[in-house]
Amino acid sequence: MPPAEQLFQALTRRDYLVSRWPWRAAVYLAGSVLTGVPALVLLCVAGVLSFVLVGLPLHVLGGLGLAAVERRRIRIVDPAVAVSPHRTPDEPGIGAWLRVRLTEQATWRELAHALLHALVLWPLDLLAVLVAVGLPVAAVAAPLQLAVDGHEARVVKTVLVTGYPQAFAAAAAGLVLLAVLLYPLGAFAGARAALTRALLAPREGELTSRLLEVTRSRARLVDAFEAERRRIERDVHDGAQQRLVALTMMLGLARMDAPPGPLADRLARAHDEAGQVLTELRELIRGIHPPVLTDYGLGPALADAADRSAVPVDTRAELPRLASSVETAAYFAVCEALANVDKHSGARSARVTAEHGQGRLTVEVRDDGRGGARPGGGSGLTGLADRIAVLDGTLTITSPPGGPTLLRVEIPCEPTPGEPSLREPIPCEPIPCEPSLRRPSLCEPTDRSG
Repeated sequence: MPPAEQLFQALTRRDYLVSRWPWRAAVYLAGSVLTGVPALVLLCVAGVLSFVLVGLPLHVLGGLGLAAVERRRIRIVDPAVAVSPHRTPDEPGIGAWLRVRLTEQATWRELAHALLHALVLWPLDLLAVLVAVGLPVAAVAAPLQLAVDGHEARVVKTVLVTGYPQAFAAAAAGLVLLAVLLYPLGAFAGARAALTRALLAPREGELTSRLLEVTRSRARLVDAFEAERRRIERDVHDGAQQRLVALTMMLGLARMDAPPGPLADRLARAHDEAGQVLTELRELIRGIHPPVLTDYGLGPALADAADRSAVPVDTRAELPRLASSVETAAYFAVCEALANVDKHSGARSARVTAEHGQGRLTVEVRDDGRGGARPGGGSGLTGLADRIAVLDGTLTITSPPGGPTLLRVEIPCEPTPGEPSLREPIPCEPIPCEPSLRRPSLCEPTDRSG
């Protein structure tokens, strides 16, 4: 609910006069003097300096400063934050800042507001407070004026009061007048705040442009995150994994060459442990960014994820190659869903379907489990929903108690041009061992029983 509407709605309530709104409205309007008078002085100084080409920068800087103050001051009667309509320069430095500010419509709106505020608005605000509050308060003070003078008093410099009955009647009339005038004062303050917001807050086009830039920057962050994931996967695959493979081979060779005994047993345990570490590292690499997803696309990657599930999963996915960020988000959504099926659902089977049509990727994961899944129940689906939302996609879950559970992912996307739906694997030929390098553990089985 817009805060200015709150003030206008307060005018229709019976408790308006005893609420905070009349006095907040009076404070807001009276405070215009504190910004209007300096703005008027700056306007006069800048007008004089305009003859030496210094006045225009002063006008612009004064408009920017006054707008920043007014956006904060408006919260006295309009608690909603009035954000700045200016955009951040792409480059550092005062030159880039000036270029951006001088080409923005908001800058010139703020300059127009500064001129209007200095010449028209603050005198009107002050006049409204004097009429709505000053005149009734002066009438209420009639008995005090009579007591100070001792013989007579003039209420608001017009009505002559010579006795206390007349003075108390004037005071009662002042209270009634104050109660009546506080209503138009609140309406004027609400209209004044609305005018300030219209001039100094972002317009719809500016908000749309800012939202578009936020969306683009968010997409760039996702791309950078995916590139970093791939770099880590590549470094681990080409570095640590290759060293572990070499270590495993050396332990295997040492194990084959060692005579039976305690040393051979320790080498066997070390060889087995190195093999387990290598297996875990490969699983870690697959979790960071599965190679099958990069090489073959989303369809085969989903089939691979289904094969590794403890619950039997039927997969149907015939897809073209899509953007890497889309394929990655959909893949990890399915992996998280299958992990939840394994851990929490008690399902006997599940089904994964993925299709692309009308510029949209649709992925569904259905299981026959007990249901009752909630995105905020610690299942990790909240983070996936945020990740898919970055791509303007949606993640919906239908999971009534007793099941079944349906997770549906929809991401707008188009096929990647020039990419086939599948990549053919590179054929591998066996490498023959040279006679001088033949080792029993590498080239042929050896019977060590005897």
